[in-house]
Amino acid sequence: MSKKFIRLREQREKKKIALERIDILFSLAERVFPYDKELANRYVEIALAVQQKAKVRMPRKWKRRYCKRCHSFLVPGVNARVRLRQKRMPHVVVKCLECGYIMRYPYLREKKERRKSNIFKD
Repeated sequence: MSKKFIRLREQREKKKIALERIDILFSLAERVFPYDKELANRYVEIALAVQQKAKVRMPRKWKRRYCKRCHSFLVPGVNARVRLRQKRMPHVVVKCLECGYIMRYPYLREKKERRKSNIFKD
């Protein structure tokens, strides 16, 4: 085996481990949030550090669960307000109630994908 192949394999392993750790940390944040919000926020900060160090993308299911400004773990109805807006372009508005930061996520693509999947089911 060449050194290049070994190095690539090691990098893939590192990224896989980093993604597992991110998933574990966010799961822990979700579990501990009702009892200790500061600890949940700390888990999010550690997960972001792992993600940044390993140069991996944050999984989509966790990407929208933390505030981009203050890095606090967001739970809709507790410390985050979630609204749907139709004007201009359909989007979801998530407001962090800790720092007031507003995040907007378009949902037109998801709508199109759902429509396409329903066509093929019939």
